[in-house]
Amino acid sequence: MLKTRAAILTKPGTPLEIDEVEIQDPRPEQVVVQLTATGVCLSQVHEIALATADQCPRLIGHEGVGVASQVGKDVKHVKEGDAVIVTWVPRAGYPGRDFIDNVTTHMTYKGKPVSGAAPTYAEDVAVHEQLVVPIDSKDMYPEASIVGCAILTGAGAVFHTAKVRAEESVVVIGAGGVGLSAIKMASLLNAYPIIAVDIADDKLDYSKKWGATHTINSKKVDSVKAVWEMTGRGADFAFDAVGTKPTHEAILNMVRGGGPGANNIGGMAVLIGWPQDEMTVDAKHFVYHQRQYRGSHGSCIPDKDFPMYLRLSREGKFPLKELVTRSYSLEQSQEAIDDLKAGRIAGRAILKFR
Repeated sequence: MLKTRAAILTKPGTPLEIDEVEIQDPRPEQVVVQLTATGVCLSQVHEIALATADQCPRLIGHEGVGVASQVGKDVKHVKEGDAVIVTWVPRAGYPGRDFIDNVTTHMTYKGKPVSGAAPTYAEDVAVHEQLVVPIDSKDMYPEASIVGCAILTGAGAVFHTAKVRAEESVVVIGAGGVGLSAIKMASLLNAYPIIAVDIADDKLDYSKKWGATHTINSKKVDSVKAVWEMTGRGADFAFDAVGTKPTHEAILNMVRGGGPGANNIGGMAVLIGWPQDEMTVDAKHFVYHQRQYRGSHGSCIPDKDFPMYLRLSREGKFPLKELVTRSYSLEQSQEAIDDLKAGRIAGRAILKFR
């Protein structure tokens, strides 16, 4: 059994506590990873807010980088000593969320089982082998951790879900880590214009470094009207990288309409932010204008896409180290969550463990 330090949600509605958790010997299908760093994702804010008593103690997180220190006997693609990324997207592409919702950690806190499928707010973690992706050792730097969620989610939504092409217009609501990843991929694909929407001018200015050609501060102007003025007919694609009811609804209004003729398809709205329980949509968007609404939940082929993103970073085309603007220690986990929730982090933040 291995003891390691972690940031633990011991009870709903309480701050994260730094304490020791226990890792049992790995199951046949598990890998124990000695983590170097993890990304700080807005999903953790929602995860903490929504956690119930039966889910505690709970370890949070879902994107990390480190070294495989122990490998279960049934694991074939990773060996001890390999550099790896821990992610929440199964390598085999299991359908639906059943796999990720039901996988367990085989970790305990004061003798009680710990919940959390791919926790990364810890110095060491035990995770299912489907959530561990080997990478080249030269790519094992702290900022590579964000490939496990922020990059695959934002860039993947543009690349895999929407399949954006050159000269197609793109709107991204939310200039955080996921939104900037979407903007960067749209830029690499030569989309135009690329419109960033946010409520903070500093984040909008930062988005220009990642490929935004136009910006809209939705606190100052009507963002839907501004998009139509900039594009003339509505955008080809609009992405919600925030995850609120108003942003869910806004993206459909931002995309162009189609018409009644064959193959006259309207623009596509893509939800990649945290999904709310309810939203209101006018059905005429679909019938009269043939607009499309898609969800994109971790659009990624980990074994193929992770090496691609890391290569693009090495080539300076998708500079991960520049996307990470703040770093914290494990002891500062709650501070990082609070800063993210308050909008004090541009780009992405990480926790460094070693």
